[in-house]
Amino acid sequence: MSNALFENVYNPDVLSCLANLSNDEVFTPPDVVNKMLDMLPQELFRNPDTTFLDPACKTGVFLREIAKRLIVGLEPQIPDLQERIDHIFHKQLYGIAITELTSLLSRRGVYCSKYPNSEFSVSRFDDAQGNIRYKRIQHTWGKTTYDNDGKPKASCVWCGASKTEYDRSKELETYAYEWIHMQNPEEIFKMRFDVIIGNPPYQLSTGGSLDMQATPIYNKFVEVGKKMKPRYLSMIIPSRWMNGGFALDNFREEMISDKSIRILHDFLNAEDCFSGINLTGGVCYFLWDREYSGKCLIFTHEKKDQTIESERYLKEDGCSTYIRYSQALSILKKVRNYGEAKFSEIVSQRDPFGLNYYDGKTEHMFKPTKFSPFPNSIKLYYFGWQSNGVGYIEPERITTRRDAVDKYKVLISKANGAASKQAPYAVISQPFIAAPQECCNMTYLCIGPFENKQEAKNCCLYITTKFFRFLVSLLKNTQNALRKVYSFVPMQDFSKPWTDAELYAKYNLTQEEIGFIESMIKPME
Repeated sequence: MSNALFENVYNPDVLSCLANLSNDEVFTPPDVVNKMLDMLPQELFRNPDTTFLDPACKTGVFLREIAKRLIVGLEPQIPDLQERIDHIFHKQLYGIAITELTSLLSRRGVYCSKYPNSEFSVSRFDDAQGNIRYKRIQHTWGKTTYDNDGKPKASCVWCGASKTEYDRSKELETYAYEWIHMQNPEEIFKMRFDVIIGNPPYQLSTGGSLDMQATPIYNKFVEVGKKMKPRYLSMIIPSRWMNGGFALDNFREEMISDKSIRILHDFLNAEDCFSGINLTGGVCYFLWDREYSGKCLIFTHEKKDQTIESERYLKEDGCSTYIRYSQALSILKKVRNYGEAKFSEIVSQRDPFGLNYYDGKTEHMFKPTKFSPFPNSIKLYYFGWQSNGVGYIEPERITTRRDAVDKYKVLISKANGAASKQAPYAVISQPFIAAPQECCNMTYLCIGPFENKQEAKNCCLYITTKFFRFLVSLLKNTQNALRKVYSFVPMQDFSKPWTDAELYAKYNLTQEEIGFIESMIKPME
């Protein structure tokens, strides 16, 4: 293959023009790929024996950018361009596509032909897949169980996908990714790899029930990658694993305890990596080094042109989560030294009063059918309390926290409707007071109860302080704000109101620490 054909056909920018499949299957821009490759020792690209695997090919951009570096790096050892290309594509680059469509895109991006056994491929193979394979895999369904309402449930034993959603006909993609659906993934290519790198799919649907959430699967790609024991592992994934996310507790503990993670780039705004993609909580990419054990070099990208660099362990003493802001560590330490009770102890679980219901197919948030008070009725806040989201229900419908119904309490939205993509943040929504004989559905969390209205009011004032919301922000990186995001917040004496100035003084915060909080948190009306 001539130099002219290689230079003309192998367009280095075409993949940056592709639209993303979805928020869960995101095409990686070439510039981001190259920043990830920059983390690797560059001598890898001058070694003809280094092997690379992308276990989640979508466009082939990782393999393509690696090939470009190898083509330059191996020139002194393999002067002939065609011989060099053949060696790289046959002996060094391997990929596993996530769907049949992306297998064609990847081969087109890497080999310049959907079929590498054709005359248009920059390197000829004997078969139509080359070293970028796709194999249709079926999910392995576990034992069918039944919930309290008789609804059958079954999920894949490998990835947790819902049988209802993904038990599909041959005409449809199964989204059963080969890399995470076998006991011994090294058998796919009958080899191990020096570098495993890629951007895995992020989640799978669980079937739409409010009692369930989308099942994350990017963690499984990382776990299998480590199991393969490459010299280096690098992946770009959502940052929500750091302190939240459904079914990620074990993964989070493993990641923050892993001293082989050498470099971490954390983007608070996902659009700084992926244009047009709304991934609440941001994204990150990391370099895992099998031979390294020590502190992690962390780059926190607060804004596109603002990066904070630090070197520390991912797991701080006494923390079961990752603290994204290095500047917050001293503040958190001062607060924790007081040994006060956690504010989360007075915050309800989701669905505070047990009002959600199941209609035989899907779980629903309860909504009232009566909108005027009637004898012995309980007032219900069910959606948008400032916009007619009020109804009335019978007392017997309430199945939990009956004691709270009879007292004053504070309600706060489970999801933050005032989210912003970069600092300063609102963090949570405006709280409001619910009087005795008032309750809410699972739109809100219930805080309290309190003996009188003044205590509830003082609690509301505390919630609106920047101090309070800053501590919440350390654990909240998704839209939802469930009970556990309040775990760093200390309890106060609600017989009196609290201001930020009083709280800063109580915990002996320095002007630098106060300035950081003020820069991160918006005022709340």
